[in-house]
Amino acid sequence: MIQIVMPMHANGLSEVMFGGIMMQWIDVCAGVAAMRHAAGAVLTASIDRLDFLSPVRVGEIVVLQAMVNYVARTSMEVGCRVDTEDMRTQTRRYVTKAYLTFVAVDESGRPRQIPALTLDSPDDVRRHTQADTRRHQRLRAAGRAEARS
Repeated sequence: MIQIVMPMHANGLSEVMFGGIMMQWIDVCAGVAAMRHAAGAVLTASIDRLDFLSPVRVGEIVVLQAMVNYVARTSMEVGCRVDTEDMRTQTRRYVTKAYLTFVAVDESGRPRQIPALTLDSPDDVRRHTQADTRRHQRLRAAGRAEARS
């Protein structure tokens, strides 16, 4: 997903983008990846920690890339990476990343089963393994699972 930062996205006179707008863009980008995998509606269940490594300014191009990393029975983790791109030089600057959990829902809003994830490459396996670890940490923090050793 590609966006351009407009004055309405900025935090006053500083011309620095609101973090909340970036969070919205991340949620939309990751949500589309989740809906495509689930072939239907999903709800955002959580967004992990979000650290902004550098400010994003009015006029910059924002490039958001999302990928499904892990699938459980009704939920999935989607990673979203955010870069800015200088349109003159086409160089990119890494800004942030986020991991979001989505739950697939049916027409009544109840969780529904989703297809398993196909792991085609060593990078897919690495992302899946790391996402599995994060999932267990989230469940443990929520008091819903025992800590793994």
